[in-house]
Amino acid sequence: MAVTDVTEKSFVDEVLMADGLVVVDYWADWCSPCKQLSPIIEELSGEYGQVKFVKVDTNSNPNLAAEQGILSLPTLQFFQGGRVAKSLSGGKTKNALKKAIDELL
Repeated sequence: MAVTDVTEKSFVDEVLMADGLVVVDYWADWCSPCKQLSPIIEELSGEYGQVKFVKVDTNSNPNLAAEQGILSLPTLQFFQGGRVAKSLSGGKTKNALKKAIDELL
């Protein structure tokens, strides 16, 4: 399953109204840890077919990042039923992300 780009306009439909677990990756092109995390997110999207993975470019969607309380990058939010069930900030290993996902499934 591919990682979908989400914007301020599509966030409600793609994340808040989605069924199941949705992992939102907040990133920016100037953020080195974001660039390191991106291929891990891509890999996980292939391994977890039942989980939806999306990313938000905070440069293009600053209001969305502010609304969601994103204070540092990268930040991952795990949504279930339209609510944040878990949030992680900073660079993470693939195993740490798998553990977080498995806890919520």
